[in-house]
Amino acid sequence: MNDYGITAADQDFFAGHLETFVPANVFDAHCHLYRHSDLAAPLPALVAAGPRIADWTSLVRHMDAIIPRRSYSGLAFPYPAVGADFQGANQFLAEEIARHGRLRGEMMIEPAMDPEFIRENVRRCRFSGLKCYHLFSRSKPTFESPIEDYLPEEQIRIAHEERLAITLHMVRARALADPVNHQYIARMARKYPGSRWILAHAARGFNPYHTVEGIEALEGIGNIWCDTSAVTEPGAFEAIVRTLGIDRLLYGSDFPVTHLRGRCVAIGDSFLWLSAENTNFAARHAPVKPVLVLLESLRALKQACWNLRLSDSHVEKIFHGNAAQLLAAQG
Repeated sequence: MNDYGITAADQDFFAGHLETFVPANVFDAHCHLYRHSDLAAPLPALVAAGPRIADWTSLVRHMDAIIPRRSYSGLAFPYPAVGADFQGANQFLAEEIARHGRLRGEMMIEPAMDPEFIRENVRRCRFSGLKCYHLFSRSKPTFESPIEDYLPEEQIRIAHEERLAITLHMVRARALADPVNHQYIARMARKYPGSRWILAHAARGFNPYHTVEGIEALEGIGNIWCDTSAVTEPGAFEAIVRTLGIDRLLYGSDFPVTHLRGRCVAIGDSFLWLSAENTNFAARHAPVKPVLVLLESLRALKQACWNLRLSDSHVEKIFHGNAAQLLAAQG
């Protein structure tokens, strides 16, 4: 193995299946930059296995080892973890933004933050958006939290007034298919049209049928996008393009989740992450060699583009053009 666990098999997989699909310019709309020192112990195993300081230069190097010879830009945010040093994590990201012209960033927020404190820090640090997360929700268990308990309306108002993006990883068992989720998103996006919503993980389409079922509730709302990060089945991507349009899907890697080995599959009305920790990959018919989640997600995106009969120019929009348009709209 080399470079954070990348194998020759991973590199061969990209060369054989994805080299001609991924365009020259890649805008990563969902990635994490962080320092171990800003995260509370114990560190997540994947984070602990990677760089102590995951800055933009490090991220590009790790991506280039998987997707070589591309030109990278991106939208990053801190790694969300209970007990994290919000001030330190956001300041580190702000320093990276100032250092790298191809990088934009979102401020990590929690529901108790004063809206004017958020506004002040966004302006001072030149953040392009806000990153909320259910781990910081006012309600427990957080995986069943309604969005307003970790993204209150007064913070959305700041995003509207400052024309900021909001990257939202919704939870609840049925994700976008849950009326509690899609009704709140639709209501807030319409009420605050200056906000730019990015629904992470294909509107949390780890089970694609949840996105398929719920996406029509967002049809016609002009300030909603979805990113592709860490989703390994094509159905949610297809539903987003068919319902919201080709301009509304953004490529995202979800670094460092990129370096997990395995994939996520729909099972019944939920989903399961398959990895060496919970799956016996031994099989009689042939060797089973799991590849990195990033590669599985890219292959799923390629399959969706093929199913939708998208052109090369459409693929370029997903990987770069749509994000450029979204960020340009912030003024």
